[in-house]
Amino acid sequence: MNQPATTVLVIGYVWPEPRSSAAGGHMMQILETFLTQGWDVTFASPATVGEHKADLPALGITECAIALNNSSFDDFIRELAPDIVLFDRFMMEEQFGWRVEKHCPDALRVLETCDLQSLRDARQQRLKDHLKDHLKAHPHDDDFSPLFAPALLDEFQRMADTDVAKREIAAILRCDISLMISDVEARLLTEQFKVPAALLHWCPLMLQPPTEAFTPFEDRAHFLSIGNFRHAPNWDAVLWMKNSLWPLIRQQLPGAQLHIYGSYTPPKATALHNPAQGFHVMNWAEDALVVMSAARICLAPLRFGAGIKGKLADAMLCGTPNITTPIGAEGMGDEQPWPGAIEYSAQALAAAAVALYQDRERWTQAQEDGRRLLARRYNLAVHGPALVECLEQCRSHLSAHRRDNFIGSMLRHHAHKSTQYMSQWIEAKNRNV
Repeated sequence: MNQPATTVLVIGYVWPEPRSSAAGGHMMQILETFLTQGWDVTFASPATVGEHKADLPALGITECAIALNNSSFDDFIRELAPDIVLFDRFMMEEQFGWRVEKHCPDALRVLETCDLQSLRDARQQRLKDHLKDHLKAHPHDDDFSPLFAPALLDEFQRMADTDVAKREIAAILRCDISLMISDVEARLLTEQFKVPAALLHWCPLMLQPPTEAFTPFEDRAHFLSIGNFRHAPNWDAVLWMKNSLWPLIRQQLPGAQLHIYGSYTPPKATALHNPAQGFHVMNWAEDALVVMSAARICLAPLRFGAGIKGKLADAMLCGTPNITTPIGAEGMGDEQPWPGAIEYSAQALAAAAVALYQDRERWTQAQEDGRRLLARRYNLAVHGPALVECLEQCRSHLSAHRRDNFIGSMLRHHAHKSTQYMSQWIEAKNRNV
């Protein structure tokens, strides 16, 4: 007799937009991995639908709009009775975790962390402090080495007292498994926050390594930068390029152009468009891989951030060498050569960009370094089955797994009660408005 298909509910913070963000792309990779197993997948979200939303029903995924602080979700999840519930980011676990536990206690609870928001926020604050204090005293010092290479202990000390870290890591502990896109962030959690390693699964971008020939050096031109403008690290990188990095490149390559693509382009970004300076704000790219394949260099001068960078994976998929910072490269590489250059200051980033732009031999080698890196670290044929095996193993030993995670059980006992009462109070208040 055939076994019934595994039923999966994904509760999304947003509807996935794979052409707008790496987070959307990673979510689609996870969903497609579930579908290849023959699992029945439902995607539910309280968010409004964005203009670049993926067509989930075309893939065989059921869509459902849900509401925050509303008991209608209780009827919905009781009827669906999922075997696995995946929360897309910790805020969804906070909102719906107690309802899932109450009505489907045997469902495996999985958290897609996307990246550690608390780490990204702490790094953003560190950059603000640096710009305010250090650069006020040393206005011409454009070396950000102190920001780019802190020890994990230093990261922990900056994060530990923040509300976001306490909320985020509590959600990780309450879930059965958390998917970590960055192995560096997994080490931060296990070594500094003492999260049990059994609760974490490394699940980076899952990609098909390229096998076809790349567009060659002589058929490419210009620099490219790409990223969702709503994502604060991307906007900061654009400003740094405009004010510091790009003028240095143009001094040495007067005819160079920088094409900046991003979804949800705000007026403050279009105001930076200046063709006379070769600085072109291009709005959203219909196909990021097409524009990436036409560029000679991808610039990703990120001064803060977390997770791993979809734009750099796209660059490698297209055979486009990149110039980035240690923040950009964090969690993405290994001991083998980086497919481009990693630098700490605007001067060094510009020098590396100019040199690589003009050196066909080095550029071609960087292109091949990217192809090899994708095959080593991001192979869908490796990470897809590993994800499924992790979830199946956890499901088959769920009682013991949860018993071993006593802190998580304790957090669920206390936090979910308070969350439940707050949610019910909000719902009652809304009914009386």
